[in-house]
Amino acid sequence: MQTNTQPSKFETIASWIVPIAALAAVIAWFVIAPEGALGKLDAIGYAVCHRIDARSFQINDRQLPLCARCTGEFYAAGIALVFQAVVSGRRSKLPSRGILAVLVLFLLAFGIDGVNSYVYLLKQTSGGLEQIPNLYIPNNTLRLFTGSGMGIALAAILFPIINQTLWRSLDNRPALEWRQLGILTVIILAINLLILTDSPLVLYPIAYISALGTLSLLVSVFGILWIIMMKQDNTFEHPRQLRLALASGLTLALLLVLTIDLLRLQFTGTWSGFPGVSG
Repeated sequence: MQTNTQPSKFETIASWIVPIAALAAVIAWFVIAPEGALGKLDAIGYAVCHRIDARSFQINDRQLPLCARCTGEFYAAGIALVFQAVVSGRRSKLPSRGILAVLVLFLLAFGIDGVNSYVYLLKQTSGGLEQIPNLYIPNNTLRLFTGSGMGIALAAILFPIINQTLWRSLDNRPALEWRQLGILTVIILAINLLILTDSPLVLYPIAYISALGTLSLLVSVFGILWIIMMKQDNTFEHPRQLRLALASGLTLALLLVLTIDLLRLQFTGTWSGFPGVSG
């Protein structure tokens, strides 16, 4: 386990440069992204999602920042991370084998529905692959539910890894146990049913939660990478000490988003889904 040492010259310089870089990345995101609050969220979804209109939920004929599958995946991952932070604290052990088996089932459902949906899309757009049968006709309801299952699985694995990397003093209990998984699953199922009502009162918050859930995952991963690169793993005792790591994660996450956005925009010329793909 690491011990606290005097910050290196590089770390001292980084403590000044990183916040400035984070602010610059946020400003660049606001400038480059489409107009309006939902437009800024579109720019996040644009970096990770195909954003095909027919495969997305709509608010008054205006598609959400992410498709139905990605909406489910990233809103559920964001909520699951917050849920574990509240109920599990610094628990750092991976779930039990039984829970891992359930998470694998979530992953398999996500993969099967995704492959089936992709094959169906190729048949519609290219006229090929007729020899490959579809298991069923894909729909946004299944995309939402399988995506949200994947989001739970991602957060259940990522959260204990974050704790294992951050804290000097660890709680070696599993970060997610059966009771907590049950409560979390019920919460996500209830939200999914609300989403299926197509009410703007539900879809507007979900648009924000799903896009910010996407960003939170990227910030978490890049923040952890920064901590490992700085050899600061297992040195933190209080969340306020994470400010520089979070700023670094945010900077790198927004740089990735902006890079993908600009490349895709240059290639397609539109902030919407891929041109010519509507299935």
